[in-house]
Amino acid sequence: METPGGRSFVYRLYQRRLRRGLTGLELPHHVAMIVDGNRRWAKQRMLETAAHGHRAGAAKIREFLVWCDELGIKVVTLYLLSADNLTNRDDAELDALVEIIAELADDLSHERDWRVQHVGLTDGLPAPLVTSLSTAERRTASHTGLHVNLAVGYGGRREIVDALRSIVRQHGEGGGTIDDLAEVLTPEMIADHLYTGGQPDPDLVIRTSGEQRLSDFMLWQSAHSEFYFVEAFYPDLREVDFLRAVRDFANRHRRFGG
Repeated sequence: METPGGRSFVYRLYQRRLRRGLTGLELPHHVAMIVDGNRRWAKQRMLETAAHGHRAGAAKIREFLVWCDELGIKVVTLYLLSADNLTNRDDAELDALVEIIAELADDLSHERDWRVQHVGLTDGLPAPLVTSLSTAERRTASHTGLHVNLAVGYGGRREIVDALRSIVRQHGEGGGTIDDLAEVLTPEMIADHLYTGGQPDPDLVIRTSGEQRLSDFMLWQSAHSEFYFVEAFYPDLREVDFLRAVRDFANRHRRFGG
């Protein structure tokens, strides 16, 4: 019978083999992660509240970001709280989740040379969370390491609407008309006015917990992304799961709509 230590040894060997196998391959520049399964993880373990799952997920996030950083990935976007979640979650769970995300933003702003950015709306977010997110942004604004987007109060459809509103407003302030704008509007112009304006689109979108849907996440940016779905709940995500996702990406032939 294999001992726990033996399994651990085999796991580490496999992990190293996966890492070596990525040498020389084209890796994603930007990875987006739909963090899913925290509540079900807690329920599966018969824990008292969903907050236990969200805290386990927050702890895993730092691990995940270290994996990305060590692999040389430049941008990571984490889908933590959708705009819809602000109205469809139990108040007690939402209060706990907001506190956890605020703590996470603060913790990440002290990690390595990472740059933290909030992507999403502040409308409807509790003031302490808004303060934590904005403070993390200011604290890390000059950092040049891993760029970490925290998608909080985020909705993909609303993001596109906000981008178009910004374009129309800016065009009008310059004296232009709607007819003029119709002649010059381009996909690149819209991309520049998204919450992630100036950043590369995600090359790889990963979702945990076995669900296979976007849930209003980066609808515009993911038009040409590769997708990878992991069965594990997010707190159970292992580095080998992540490395397999990256290996799968590296072995795909990206056709960009072809």
